[in-house]
Amino acid sequence: MLQAAISKNDKKAQWLIGIFSVVVFSTIVLLSRYKLEVDLGFNVHIFATANAFINSVIALLLIAALFAVKNKNYLLHKRLMTAALLLSILFLVSYIAHHLLAGEARFGDSNHDGIVSDDEKLQVGSLRMVYYFILGTHIILAAVILPFILFTAYRALTAEFDTHKKIARITWPLWFYVAVTGPVVYWMISPYYR
Repeated sequence: MLQAAISKNDKKAQWLIGIFSVVVFSTIVLLSRYKLEVDLGFNVHIFATANAFINSVIALLLIAALFAVKNKNYLLHKRLMTAALLLSILFLVSYIAHHLLAGEARFGDSNHDGIVSDDEKLQVGSLRMVYYFILGTHIILAAVILPFILFTAYRALTAEFDTHKKIARITWPLWFYVAVTGPVVYWMISPYYR
């Protein structure tokens, strides 16, 4: 097993994780209501493509980290999970940039007028419900998972590996689901970007 990387201070950790999680969630909710009208000279949907790529890499890192810990390669596990956390920060910045610069796309809006007509709904059929199910579960779990991820990392960094393992059994599949469904949502909505 690895040594503790930080000193245990549950009260401080709970406050920091709670505040950080609320700030991130609030920032995303507030900024999603705004669209900056700025011409950057390139297609701003590059951020969405980057987000899908980053989420795909995170999913692969999570799988590799799972195999590493199952094989008792704890140092590799720690490095892979650290990389996943750092990429998640990059994802967050890119996600906010995309939503601020691109605005909202509507699934099925093939003429890109911002309205999904009855004819457009018929064209996509039941795929629309599949999309909204995946999107809805992705959004809910993405909103909920952050404090779990941070508490799981905190328990590992304080060398509380039994607690870390218990929390990780919940955190890992939820984080993996969010990482996998992110690119799926992108693949489904990208034809409707303006």
